[in-house]
Amino acid sequence: MDWVALEKKYFMSTVVRAPLTIVKGAGSYVWDEQGRSYLDFVAGWAVNALGHCHPAVVTAVQQQVAELIQTSNHYYTLPQLKLAELLVENSCLDKIFLGNSGAEASEGAVKLARRYGKLHLNGAYEVVTVTGSFHGRTLAMVSASGQQKYQQPYTPLPSGFINVEFNNLEAIKQATTGTVCAVMLEPVQGEGGVNVPSPEYLKGVRRWCDEKGLVLIFDEIQTGIGRTGTLFAYQSYDVEPDIMTLAKGLGGGLPIGAIMAKDKYSVFTAGEHGSTFGGNPVTCAAAYATVKYVIENDISRNALDMGRYLTERLMRLKEKHPNMIAGVRGKGLLIAVQLNGDIAGALAKRCLENGLLVNNVKPDALRLMPALNITQQEIDEAIEKLNTAIVRLGSSDQG
Repeated sequence: MDWVALEKKYFMSTVVRAPLTIVKGAGSYVWDEQGRSYLDFVAGWAVNALGHCHPAVVTAVQQQVAELIQTSNHYYTLPQLKLAELLVENSCLDKIFLGNSGAEASEGAVKLARRYGKLHLNGAYEVVTVTGSFHGRTLAMVSASGQQKYQQPYTPLPSGFINVEFNNLEAIKQATTGTVCAVMLEPVQGEGGVNVPSPEYLKGVRRWCDEKGLVLIFDEIQTGIGRTGTLFAYQSYDVEPDIMTLAKGLGGGLPIGAIMAKDKYSVFTAGEHGSTFGGNPVTCAAAYATVKYVIENDISRNALDMGRYLTERLMRLKEKHPNMIAGVRGKGLLIAVQLNGDIAGALAKRCLENGLLVNNVKPDALRLMPALNITQQEIDEAIEKLNTAIVRLGSSDQG
């Protein structure tokens, strides 16, 4: 079967796919239709927090799908309530709304902040965001995201967002007017290239929001559920948000998103927000199993330790290939390898040929986001494969 031809016949051309058809996954590995294995350092774009088909998630889904698949949110369901309790009791937030994706969570968070602005900030509605940010693919979230490449095809964009320079507190202060109700940030920018703010930046933004009465929204869609070395990234910065969004790793592979908020900012009333599939029993069961496993087995700590180990190995690789690797940055197991030149696509292709999946997040940067329960042995294997890919790419350039 020519799967590539089938995709071209039936799918809209919205993504440039790698020449790989994955048919099976287990832990940190996937297999193609010919039985070849690959070490996966993309993990579904940071979705497969516990790797592929983790037994805790598989068992939870199998049990739930045999009992109850879907109801409307007109009724209570146990998986939804158990997940809500687990997330609230292990965070600084008080209330939750469950949706289906990160974009949906971001949309809902902005709606919640604007509702708060209407009720308590004299109708203020604008949200300050920053360059390099990414908050989703809906039209409003494209407008919120600080990346013109996503915005240009859809102009004119919805209003209500002010985009300022990343890691620049003064820029946020200057953008704050009487019509601003909130600031929305990623604690670490993922899609923007794994950009880590300075230690005092988020604390400064928190102080500014407190001073001006603004809502602070943390987009933890990619950083939440242990990815950066703590259950939520805000914990490692010692800065609490007023509203937080989650998705990606939350469901352990199944699609789910969440908006969490402190009581003061939980201003939705009946009918002001909703979702048909949000809080689906099967996805909630998967999410509950994932988060429970992460907490009980201190997977966040493994992400911290293995992130440090991976960074060390990458820095040694940089010393070995200074002409190819310019630097390494990241937090926990969200890491970028900065390259010398726009060679990320070519290097990712070489990695694929060598049995390693990586993400060319920018033309000159690779993003690594493996399963949070990755082992040292698997990291060593990945470094060997990456080293081979670098050598092969360098040889082809010279040829």
